Amino acid sequence: MLQIKDLSIYIKNDMRPLVKGLTFSLNSNDKVAVIGEEGNGKSTLLKAIYNPESVSDYAVCEGNIYKDECVIGYLSQEIENEYLNMDLSSYFGICHVTDDENIGRYARLLNELGLDITKDDEKRQLSSFSGGEKIKIRLLAILSLKPDVLLLDEPTNDIDIDTLVWLERFINSCRIPVMYVSHDETLIENTANVIIHMEMHKRKSECSHSISRLGYAEYVKIRKYNLEKQEQIASMQRAEYAKQMERWKKIHDKVERQQENISRQDPGGARLLKKKMKSVKSQEKRFQREKEEFMEYTDAEEAIFLRFYDGQYIDSSKRVLDMEIDLLKIGNRILSKDVKLYVKGGEHIGIYGKNGVGKTTLLKHMLEKVANDKNIRLGYMPQDYTDRMDISLTCIEFLAPSMIKDDITKARLYMGGMNFTSFEMTCSISSLSGGQKAKLYLLKMVLDGCNVLVLDEPTRNLSPLSNPVIREKLKSFKGTIIAVSHDRKFLHEVCEKQYELTEKGLSQTYAIW
Repeated sequence: MLQIKDLSIYIKNDMRPLVKGLTFSLNSNDKVAVIGEEGNGKSTLLKAIYNPESVSDYAVCEGNIYKDECVIGYLSQEIENEYLNMDLSSYFGICHVTDDENIGRYARLLNELGLDITKDDEKRQLSSFSGGEKIKIRLLAILSLKPDVLLLDEPTNDIDIDTLVWLERFINSCRIPVMYVSHDETLIENTANVIIHMEMHKRKSECSHSISRLGYAEYVKIRKYNLEKQEQIASMQRAEYAKQMERWKKIHDKVERQQENISRQDPGGARLLKKKMKSVKSQEKRFQREKEEFMEYTDAEEAIFLRFYDGQYIDSSKRVLDMEIDLLKIGNRILSKDVKLYVKGGEHIGIYGKNGVGKTTLLKHMLEKVANDKNIRLGYMPQDYTDRMDISLTCIEFLAPSMIKDDITKARLYMGGMNFTSFEMTCSISSLSGGQKAKLYLLKMVLDGCNVLVLDEPTRNLSPLSNPVIREKLKSFKGTIIAVSHDRKFLHEVCEKQYELTEKGLSQTYAIW
């Protein structure tokens, strides 16, 4: 079907490896999730498999990809700009969706994908459709090609929970193998039977990968056990080394004193002590060689550190938000009516809803209505980070604009806890991946001492393995959180109250997906 043999990919400007020696065969029933920390090359891998030339401007590929004339359907992260202002009918024409030979398949795919396309819809620009509708429309175009393999790059971005549940059913019922990148843990748990994990080590100078024919939950369980075992062995080796060196030093110091005190009238004894000291120094070199072979402490992506200040607390008696909106609108378009929400100190509120219902618009209204109180320090994290950050700045300049030595030291300490390398700390924000920008933005709100966090899809760019750590820290946050999210684990674990936004307003729910 599809075979990859000894594939290596390097970044051109510094020849940093993203993957080395990957060998893998995609089988007929495989549902493969490619996971890894932000910026580890997951999207590049999918692009290279689809067409190595598509990454040639920034990466070098070595090895072989055997496709055996199979047709690969590739869903990129973003739809190409040239199509966004095109009406749906023209897009389908360019993609041969409605060619005469595809008419029967077109009707069947509309039904399978749950798309209800009217004559009016065919005249709409592609940009006017919701995130979920765009995903289905692009899948329809890809499936019209009768692919033998599907490669999906972040299909879960910008889609609501209903579409996420639909996507899970689609992947599971797909008659062809699917290989995908996603940050949505629930989707990975519910669909993947193979995990390809791309990792970076030694401050991102070396790469490794693993291939596990397991479900995600089982993979995480085994990985956790192996990492804990690695930590134990590394600690035991170093503890034993410390004991050995302590014993060695006592022997060394004793021989050294004997050499200093031996009489010149005893040349034979001096020779024996010199020989003994040579043996002692030889033993030291042997210990040092053994130390070089010690197991490393883990630098796994989930080994991250985030700590809120004790002062980032807000009393439960304090009113943070008391909002009533008769009509929630964009321009003249009414999105929702009679929207009411009261939030007090320390509450964690999660808001979800269908694409296009106005969740981001609602958050922006909330920012204006958060209580004007000197004890409230408000932090806002948008979906598009460039709305609130100057991406020409370095990470250090963003976190420590004062450029005072103590502030810079603190910024470096916190970035190090989030697995930023020294090089990345001094790079411009524009060079960071989406997940790295998300981590940087979270750190900014921590260092600014914010005690009310308004978050728009905060986990959408974070890797499945670092996400649980971030969720745990946000769950323990003693301030107030108001978040829009489609991340089902985030809503359940971080938000004690969940609200669905519909055209009729906000209603508290107790949903189980």
